[in-house]
Amino acid sequence: MKTPPEQMTQPALHGLSVARSHNSWRGAGFLNVMPHVWCMVRRILKSLLILTLGVFVIGCTQILRNSGTPALPPASPEALRMATYNVHYIVVPRAEGPWSMADWERRKGPLDMAFKALEADVIGFQEMESFAGSAISLDNLALDWLLSNNPNYGAAAAGDPRAFPSTQPILYRRDRLQMLGQGWFFFSETPDVLYARTFNGSYPAFASWAEFRDMRSDRVFRVVNVHTDFSSRSNRLQSAELIAERIKPWIEAGETLYVIGDMNARLGARKLAIMEDVGVTFTPVKGATFHFNRGLNLFGAIDHIGYAGPAQPLGAPVVLRQKFDGEWPTDHYPVVVDFAP
Repeated sequence: MKTPPEQMTQPALHGLSVARSHNSWRGAGFLNVMPHVWCMVRRILKSLLILTLGVFVIGCTQILRNSGTPALPPASPEALRMATYNVHYIVVPRAEGPWSMADWERRKGPLDMAFKALEADVIGFQEMESFAGSAISLDNLALDWLLSNNPNYGAAAAGDPRAFPSTQPILYRRDRLQMLGQGWFFFSETPDVLYARTFNGSYPAFASWAEFRDMRSDRVFRVVNVHTDFSSRSNRLQSAELIAERIKPWIEAGETLYVIGDMNARLGARKLAIMEDVGVTFTPVKGATFHFNRGLNLFGAIDHIGYAGPAQPLGAPVVLRQKFDGEWPTDHYPVVVDFAP
């Protein structure tokens, strides 16, 4: 029960007065502080809005800068057409979802259409593997599919996966080219050990290679097909140093050499410079080659075609940024360069 004010003693009334004064001061102070708080909140919201708009504008600018669908000229018998294409793993135990068996059924037709559209004499693939988990898979669904639908092509840098890593085959026109040899080395402290893990112990990454004779010109050339670690810069740099070490004797011997693949590095990167230091020249691929399987062209090319020795490009690289039969065959675009044979 509360005491009426008229029954309160003087000290009690004095205390009530002080309490009321204190509450009035607190209310007034709160009202005085509120405008400052709202000003600060408005400034923060305005900054966030400006930042969001800035990111949006930068993203749109990047997409525009890295997009475009240049026309691929018809293949010429006077040229040697070189291509590289990352086609993404098929995850065999996964029935549904991205990169699953069901997804492979969706994209295998468009992949064959893309392959035919390239009209390449030589094309190096990356991630062409039917991944079965920890066990080595003896099947390569994508490779078998393309070969069965394109009988005029042969597969180099391929073989029994228990003895030869078949994730990065190099397909070639059998009516023009003769395969003379093939090999591989892993980006590892033990590069000649099959499926050796990378320098920091992560998943195996490697280079495959094949040597060919052009039956039209009788010239011999070698193709080195690489795919380096996307997540570790130190792995990429050490891999580049190993590639440079392995290809340097071939270049010094005067061979015609092509270094192609998914480098996970853009032009100007230290990784590419390491290979340039031993004589490789990378063609200036413009725009995106990786698109998140969405057609989102957010950054510059990471897939490249380089050359050394007597090889000479006949024109600028072409990136085929398009769907086939309304589908993206994979999350990368193929890159094509025509060379003097």
